[in-house]
Amino acid sequence: MASEYIAGLDIGTTKIGVIIAEVSEDNLPKIVGVGMAPSDGLRKGVVVNIERTVRSIESAVEHAEQMAGINIEEVYVGIAGDHIRSYNGRAVVAVAGANNEINEDDVRRVIDAAKAVVMPMDREILHNIPQEYIVDDERGIKDPLGMTGTRLETEVHIVTGAITSAQNIIRSVERAGIYVKDLVLEPLASSYSVLDDDEKKLGVVVMDMGGGTIDIALFYDECIRHTAVVALGGEYVTNDIAHILRTPVEQAEIVKHRYGCCLSHFIENPDDPIEIPGIGGRAPRKVSKELLTEIIHPRMVEIFRLVAGEIKKSEFGKMMTAGVVLTGGGAMLKGATELAEEIFDMPVKMGIPKGFSGLIDLARSPIHATGVGLILYALSNEHELEDFLSDDETGRFENIWERMKSWFTFKK
Repeated sequence: MASEYIAGLDIGTTKIGVIIAEVSEDNLPKIVGVGMAPSDGLRKGVVVNIERTVRSIESAVEHAEQMAGINIEEVYVGIAGDHIRSYNGRAVVAVAGANNEINEDDVRRVIDAAKAVVMPMDREILHNIPQEYIVDDERGIKDPLGMTGTRLETEVHIVTGAITSAQNIIRSVERAGIYVKDLVLEPLASSYSVLDDDEKKLGVVVMDMGGGTIDIALFYDECIRHTAVVALGGEYVTNDIAHILRTPVEQAEIVKHRYGCCLSHFIENPDDPIEIPGIGGRAPRKVSKELLTEIIHPRMVEIFRLVAGEIKKSEFGKMMTAGVVLTGGGAMLKGATELAEEIFDMPVKMGIPKGFSGLIDLARSPIHATGVGLILYALSNEHELEDFLSDDETGRFENIWERMKSWFTFKK
């Protein structure tokens, strides 16, 4: 891929999304290609059938490439799923630089110490994100390089994933003929496209509503503080509709998107009937919009309550002053933001991607929050700092694939 283009690949349980952007001199990405395809081969964000996943990736990539008029060779890939785990680490080291000046080696040592915990053999670190540094009890320092002190502390947020899940995602993308430039936690990627600096400073939750899982990230004081996954998603709402109304899942998904609503007082023309296709050639039947809402509402309440419980588990849960931002396809369900406000008792809004030009009408949707966010993540300086802090002595600018090759070689 030419250096002036960047591609983001959002591999979800129900859909695969591809965004291709051309980078201008002012570093503002211009979206030139958008591709979508149904996802076939994943369950709860985890690959369960590589061949089907490869075909889905190829289909989405082909659509984006045709629109952009180029062929992509490398891509930033979003990763999510209920195998994701995270924790906050803390460490302290003595400053070893001349005249007690903090240098890159001091920063590396304190980060390495913070992540030096016993980890199961089947897991690997995906992100190692510094939250803040403390120099001789002076807190809130974002960049300690060049400062003077005798003791350097850090607090970091460490995101881990199952090695086999990451391997299968990489294999699927590579078998589609594309090089994996980096793996990025999806709610972290989405934050780059839907959050303002003020929101991240005051405290905000990104809630990525996927088909198989709900991925959550809490930000406070400009840093990510907590991540979590709820193993329920939009496909559970669809399955409820399919079972109760006795219709194929594919038709239930169509009905949900076309007529679905979370709250009864948002229903337009509630007495108008909806035709529901039958199963196995059985005759279709008609139901009311009110009945459809009665099916959707309790499942959405369950999902939002589980997310609220995850938020409360974090010590930063009470600091989410800016509220919640919903992304993903589930955010587009009518009444979702209003129901979420009732459950969370805080402001809630739909996350619309921003910070780009080009195909604005196609890309400005919560569905593409992760795809656009992957582009903006790639253009940021923050992930370069993270790579520097995560790499070992063999290569300061080693990319994600070089790091992950060791998973294939040494992890059994």
